[in-house]
Amino acid sequence: MTVEINKQKMTSFVTFINSASESLAKELIAPDAVFHVPGRLQPLTGPEGYLEVIGMMRAGFPDIQWTLDEMVAENDKVAARFTMRGTHQGPFFGVQATGKTITVPAVNFYRFSEGKITEERGQPDLLSLLQQIGGIPA
Repeated sequence: MTVEINKQKMTSFVTFINSASESLAKELIAPDAVFHVPGRLQPLTGPEGYLEVIGMMRAGFPDIQWTLDEMVAENDKVAARFTMRGTHQGPFFGVQATGKTITVPAVNFYRFSEGKITEERGQPDLLSLLQQIGGIPA
């Protein structure tokens, strides 16, 4: 796949993460894809694994939305800088709902094969997120 196709797939991926569409998950994510999630010892796999990541985020922030701010692509890799925004309406990392809004940067790295994501390493600014919801002092 070309770099331009991978960039187009990333645009569709943003639609997927903002909608949690199961059909888009299957279209964009390889069945054996690996997702390295901060705070988890073992990676999650496949479309179901990524839907689990989104479910975890939506449990704490039901209105969460991601904006793709920047992307750089080379060969089979894409680096993406996102901003996550949402309202803390459910438990998250042990912090009960506060009603506070969050604006959190994240940098993720993706690998593609045959037009599908096969790997993601995500690095959201969890320190900032926990500070914004009062889970740890600023």
